[in-house]
Amino acid sequence: MRLEAAVSPVRTVLSVAAVLSVFWMGPVGAASADSYTGKVLRVTEQSSYSARIMIRTKAWARPGSTSRVRTILQTKSAWSGGPQHLLILDSALVKGRTWVKVRLASRPNSAFAWIPANRARIVRNPWRVTISRSKRLVTVFRAGEPVKRFRSVVGAPETPTPKGLFAVYEKVRQVPTNGFLGPYALHLTAHSNVLDSYGGGPGRVAIHGRDGASLADPLGTARSHGCIRVKNAMIRFIARSLPLGTPVNIR
Repeated sequence: MRLEAAVSPVRTVLSVAAVLSVFWMGPVGAASADSYTGKVLRVTEQSSYSARIMIRTKAWARPGSTSRVRTILQTKSAWSGGPQHLLILDSALVKGRTWVKVRLASRPNSAFAWIPANRARIVRNPWRVTISRSKRLVTVFRAGEPVKRFRSVVGAPETPTPKGLFAVYEKVRQVPTNGFLGPYALHLTAHSNVLDSYGGGPGRVAIHGRDGASLADPLGTARSHGCIRVKNAMIRFIARSLPLGTPVNIR
């Protein structure tokens, strides 16, 4: 099977060190949790928020520490080892303490959990992405205004691109840059609904470039294993523009 959405761990380790300084410097709009006490943090057309996990923390089924623990969140992502930024879906104030509901990077695609906001660094983000599966169209927005719109290849009928609200989880520069995935792959929190694994990874869906054999599938078609393929110029643009945790709404 062709390498599609997942990048091999070896390739990731070799490439991530070279791009940490580009992708994971302190983001504009970051603030302590205290700055957002009492505010509602949600995804809107104008902006969203992400939580950079600053300390190993328990993630709960509901806000407050009386529900069951769903998972333990680490400060670094599992694949690349970069800082872990999770999209904030909602927030709540419980006994004077702010909690945030985050989109998890694990299965199922709807997975979420609540964490105390003071365990994370809250980052405001003006960027978001929408992907139309029927039109095979990717649109990038900043502060509610579209700044780029381009065609893509989406999942084939037997391996469809999943629908839902996801987020950019990891950015991986490809070595070499002219392989099947093009120069970059942006791993999402989304996973294939029909494939448990492929390409050496857990079936994670990515937005990536096109080169080599992937050029045989024209833009505007539905022929991938679930990933979204775009022009190399476009993947370079979004890789350099979109912070980790950027919301990606696939319809």
